[in-house]
Amino acid sequence: MSATIQQQQLNQQTFSNTTKAIKRVAIYARVSTTEQAEEGYSIDEQQRLLTEWCERNGYIVHEVYADRGISGKSVKKRPALVKLLEDAKNKQFDVVLVWKTNRLARNILDLLKIVEVFDQKYISFRSYTENHETETSQGKLQFHMLAAIAEFERNTISENVKMGMLARARKGKWNGGIVLGYDLEDFSNQGDKRKHTKLVINEKEARTVKRIFELYIAGNGYKAIANRVNKEGHLGKRGKPFSISTIKTILENPVYVGMIRYDVRRNGTDKRRGDINPTPILQQGEHKPIISLLDWEKAQQILKNRSSKPNRVHGGTFPFTGVMKCPQCGSGMVVMRTVNKLKDGTRKTLEYYACGAWKNQGTSVCRSNTIRADKAESYIYERLQALATNKQLIKEVADRVNNKRSNHDEPLQQEHQALLKELEQAKRKKDKAMELYEEDIITKVDLQQRLIKVNEQIEQLELRLQPIILQLQSLKVHTIDESTIQEVMVNFQKAFKSAMTQEQQKHLVTLIIKDITLNDKREVDSIQIQFNNTVLDYLTEHGADRSLADDLSAPFLVILNL
Repeated sequence: MSATIQQQQLNQQTFSNTTKAIKRVAIYARVSTTEQAEEGYSIDEQQRLLTEWCERNGYIVHEVYADRGISGKSVKKRPALVKLLEDAKNKQFDVVLVWKTNRLARNILDLLKIVEVFDQKYISFRSYTENHETETSQGKLQFHMLAAIAEFERNTISENVKMGMLARARKGKWNGGIVLGYDLEDFSNQGDKRKHTKLVINEKEARTVKRIFELYIAGNGYKAIANRVNKEGHLGKRGKPFSISTIKTILENPVYVGMIRYDVRRNGTDKRRGDINPTPILQQGEHKPIISLLDWEKAQQILKNRSSKPNRVHGGTFPFTGVMKCPQCGSGMVVMRTVNKLKDGTRKTLEYYACGAWKNQGTSVCRSNTIRADKAESYIYERLQALATNKQLIKEVADRVNNKRSNHDEPLQQEHQALLKELEQAKRKKDKAMELYEEDIITKVDLQQRLIKVNEQIEQLELRLQPIILQLQSLKVHTIDESTIQEVMVNFQKAFKSAMTQEQQKHLVTLIIKDITLNDKREVDSIQIQFNNTVLDYLTEHGADRSLADDLSAPFLVILNL
């Protein structure tokens, strides 16, 4: 009898070890729009091949993560990949399998960063067609080499495409993209690999372009033109009102005088102003002009004269731009200045916060809704100072923050109890399977299959329980006390006064203030204060308690009605 029990225990240990060896595989598949029709690239084909590979190797497919019709250029714009990385951080699988390395990322830096996330959780990475892995030193070396090759291929393709587009531009051909005043007409021949388009005048939009040039030549500035054309009912290409920047772009675009301008930026992915190409391609185009050469030259001369005037420099800092909201449209407030002439002949500059939409697009969008900058700032500082010294107000803030946190407790408790119940049921299934095997009701193979399934279920439940238990412990033990709230506000005041630059003050404001709203009388109505780990780290002596990381990672807003 003793020998039989010992043998059963040995069998159980063997099956347990077998279960642990079975790996959970996350399959990732992707095709871009241009690859949809290419043989061997389809999502279904990738999924079929990779699933069969898992079956041959005795692996379990955890989930198929598929991005359909999405380019591999950006990681953040691929929802399936984002979910894959989130699940990887929770160790929901053991292997990530792709059809080809460039399905995961084309950029070598992105690829290495993604695989680093896997490595941190001891998740291996495999490529089906390239037959490499990251579980061994040799595999990692091969991976880095293939990643470099993949990026080389991408750069080569990009260079070839750009060379073709440069050649088209030098011939005066349009390289695509929508532009106000013109429609795109497709003149591709059957069998062409690339779509070919040309610009055809859109008469309605052309009248808008002519009106903008007419107003500018007549002496109007960008804002005055935007205000005027918006009131007259003109709209941009996408049906939106005109802004100052849109007007400026139109006036500087030589496409309206029949020219093709291309290669304006050295690096198409870098939108910084410092990357402007001083010698872009400028070629007579195949399309018809909307603006006469005479009007174009007049507009360009005005642009040149106005750009040569130095910008006026004003002192002062304005930390609440963007944070303070327009009471009418909700847009962020920006700074505007007016100059008043006093009786003694001197001039005084007054500074206001004004609606950003009004300043950028004119009265057809919103009103100015100005509020004196010095008065608004003084009032806000007074209220923040009052919060740092008013014990009753501090107690109210602490209670409201902690009440919001404690509201998370009940659903977590319910989920915790449900998972514990499922875990207990799974363990009973495991014991039952062992009993059936001992009584010779099921075979050894049946037992192995049942144990694989139930052990997988137990492991998943335990993984789901871990973060919930940590959150419940944190909610039960930790609260934000009144002294912490007071410390934050006092330190905010000190840090703001000692800030050396406008950027430092702006950082402090956006750190602790979510929004400042105004009422219809253009007075400060409410201030939304936010508390989170970043605030506690920056504005308390000891920083945020790390056990608050889960339940206090997102900001809790406290609205102070003034």
